[in-house]
Amino acid sequence: MRVSLLAAGLAASLLTLSACKRTEPAAVPADAATPATPAAPATSAVAKPTGTHDNLNAVAWVQTSVEYRAITTQTFRAAADHLDVALKEKNWDALVPAERGNAATGLKPAVVMDVDETVLDNSPYQARLIRDGKEYDEISWDQWVAEKKAKPLPGVVDFAKAAAAKGVTILYISNRAVHLKEATLANLREAGLPVADESVFLGLGTVLEGCEQNGSEKNCRRRLAGQQYRVLMQFGDQIGDFVQVEANTREGRQALFDEYDDWFGERWWMLPNPTYGSWEPALFNNAWDQPAAARTQAKRDALDYAP
Repeated sequence: MRVSLLAAGLAASLLTLSACKRTEPAAVPADAATPATPAAPATSAVAKPTGTHDNLNAVAWVQTSVEYRAITTQTFRAAADHLDVALKEKNWDALVPAERGNAATGLKPAVVMDVDETVLDNSPYQARLIRDGKEYDEISWDQWVAEKKAKPLPGVVDFAKAAAAKGVTILYISNRAVHLKEATLANLREAGLPVADESVFLGLGTVLEGCEQNGSEKNCRRRLAGQQYRVLMQFGDQIGDFVQVEANTREGRQALFDEYDDWFGERWWMLPNPTYGSWEPALFNNAWDQPAAARTQAKRDALDYAP
């Protein structure tokens, strides 16, 4: 998300983190060459931050709570229960009308999945940032991806294998940049996820002729998927994983939810991600260039306080 992000100035920065940190739109790393992965510093050599990191509770919840495991597992189990219905209904399509292909021509069925915090758990990378008192940056993110150590979310492997067994292709539309394809596919395979071939990875930088890329928005890549497949379901951890975000504001995001709320739990399946996402910059006018203290204050100002 994800994201989750720093691909083409402010617009990309905002919606990049879908792959990872500030996404999805924000959290996606930009297109810099992946540097060699350095040896991890010894724990004793790492300076401990003196303050509380903004992400501490969120990452601790993802890594340690049974509640997180329960909600991801139940989401994928519930989706599996809807799969046969989606396959049988010829008009069933999880892409918005503007992004669909011509399903009447007998397109093959597919499921679209975001990668970061939807299929792969990058909380160890987030924990590393907390330990070192740092924020997301493209270099450290590329290094983490190159390590190929991300584990699958609870429940996702069983769902993906069940779908593949029914002849459904799993497509990975991610805001990980295209230069991270090889490492990403290797990580997915190592995690036990079905990878039909290299074409199933549609990373940031994938081009669809005639479709203008808007930052790290995924609409062009969803359209590309729609030309080749009938998309039965979409999975993500950001609203931008499902539909194009025209205005990344609280009001704009709420309007999208209101328009498509009955798609969730049938065509669209949302995974929890409290660690980063496009919801965060929506609270401070998408201005990542503000000092951290200003961003934190904007988030405090957005809270609904009990009288």
